[in-house]
This record gives sequence, C-alpha cells and structure tokens, in this order.
Amino acid sequence: MAADPPVPETTPGRMVPRPEGLNAEFYAHCARGELRFQRCDGCGRWRHPPRVLCATCGSDRYTWVRSSGRGRVHTWTVTHRAANPAFAGEVPYAVLVVEMEEGPRLVGNLRGLDPGELALDLPVVVELEPLSERIALTHFRPA
Repeated sequence: MAADPPVPETTPGRMVPRPEGLNAEFYAHCARGELRFQRCDGCGRWRHPPRVLCATCGSDRYTWVRSSGRGRVHTWTVTHRAANPAFAGEVPYAVLVVEMEEGPRLVGNLRGLDPGELALDLPVVVELEPLSERIALTHFRPA
C-alpha cells in the first residue's frame, strides 16, 4: 500500500482524500490542474465517481475526458460549528454538490460567496487546489 501523501502546512490536522485505484487517476488529473471524468467508450455516458464498469451498458472501456469545469448547484450544506478544530476559523462554510455540465455530480467547498447567498441552480465553476503531485481538492466559485 502506498504511503499517504504529505499534508501541506496550510491544512494542518485536516483529512485529505487517499488516492487509491481509479480515484488515484481522478486526483492525479486534478493535481495537474485538469478536472477529468470517465466517459464510457461503449455508450458515451459520463461517470463519477470512477468505476470499472459502466452502470448504463456494462462496458469496461472508458476514456478520461476533460470537463468544462462548469456546473450548477444541486444542493449544499452549511456548517456553523466545526466538528474538527482545523476548520474552526472557517465557519460558517458550505459544502456543495454540483451537477457538472457533463452530467456527473461533484462535491466541493464554496469559495467567493457568502453561504447565505447560495441558491439552487446557481452557476459555478470548479477551482482545483493542488496539495501534492498526486492530489488536489475541488472548490467552487460563482461563475
């Protein structure tokens, strides 16, 4: 098993995703500044999270295709009391589920807008925050 990626000093005490298997490919693209999703070579369906077989046609053939990075807010939650002390200075903060133009839904934090101003279907654009050569976090800003 590969060692956990180092956590940069800008995020002390925070949990970061563990890139393993197909997730490692997803996070590696993000770390290079490219949001990519799997697209089935059999039926053309976009999918996320990454998986071996297409849920639509069962094909095991896929290509990693670059996303536009644009989407719309599907839902969100606002945290007013941090369960982890590493986030205490950021409350309140919002975590969004965004439906990307390609169809998959992606989770990330809100940036550049007060959580009280969120609205369903708000247009947003992805922002990738590299933490290492293997991983980046996803955030969203209003488009």
